[in-house]
Amino acid sequence: MPSAALPGAAGAGAAAPAADVLAPARVVAEETLLAFDYGTKKIGIAIGNTLTRQATPLEIIHSEVRDVRFGRIAALLREWQPQRLIVGLALNVDGGEQEATARCRRFANQLHGRFNLPVVLVDERGSSMQAQALLGTNAPDDAAAAAVILQRYLDALPG
Repeated sequence: MPSAALPGAAGAGAAAPAADVLAPARVVAEETLLAFDYGTKKIGIAIGNTLTRQATPLEIIHSEVRDVRFGRIAALLREWQPQRLIVGLALNVDGGEQEATARCRRFANQLHGRFNLPVVLVDERGSSMQAQALLGTNAPDDAAAAAVILQRYLDALPG
């Protein structure tokens, strides 16, 4: 089922395509969240929760093999037991969709279908540049970009 999302983003569902714009979720309880900066070569992952409203880079999955990726994600879900997943949605500078947008939506739908957790898509424009600025180096920034995406979600929550 689609989950609430930030403006300019969409929830990811298993059966139907995700809607384009939904309102931010109303948080009634503390939730642990895992966020993903999806790429075809690697996936950045961050952790956070709605109580502290702080996102922290967790790790980067450096595999292009689907079973390896989803195996590691399954292990992280067992370890952290999140109640919701956040996926960065790749958009053009003007907010339009691009080839990577469909891949992000597909990944979000796969997460929902495999793990039966609500998934929220969040606009990831500029997250890698922001992550590079925060890191102050040219080191791999995928996990930091996932933290930027998650922080955007947390900052948009009501209350």
